[in-house]
Amino acid sequence: MTANYLCIGCPLGCRLEVDEMVDGSGLEVRGFSCKKGKEFAAQEHTDPRRSVTTTVALSGAALTRLPVKTSGTVPKGFVRGVCVALRGVRVTAPVLCGQVVLADVLGTGVDVVATREVAAG
Repeated sequence: MTANYLCIGCPLGCRLEVDEMVDGSGLEVRGFSCKKGKEFAAQEHTDPRRSVTTTVALSGAALTRLPVKTSGTVPKGFVRGVCVALRGVRVTAPVLCGQVVLADVLGTGVDVVATREVAAG
C-alpha cells in the first residue's frame, strides 16, 4: 500500500509516495526533488515527529502568557500530552529566552523552552 505525504522539507512542497519493500528491507520513496524530501518521507513514514509551540501561564509581569516551544521534536503521538503537561506550568518573571520551562517533557529527552525574554514587573 502506498502512503502519500506532502513534503515540508523545503519550499517546493513535493508530493511524496512511500512504499515498504515486500521483503521488509527498507522503503521506496518517489516524488522528491531534493535529499531533504527523501529524508522527510522516510522519517514521516517510520517515526513521525513534531515540534510543539504554545504558551504557558506567566506571573510577575505585564504579560499573562509566555510563548514556549520544544527544543526538538517529539513523537507525533505525544503532542497532545505535551500540551496537557504544559497546562499546569506557571512561570514567574523574569524569564530569559531559551530558559528551560519544563525539562525532559514526558520522558522524551526534549525540553520546553521560553521563546521570549520577559522582564519582571
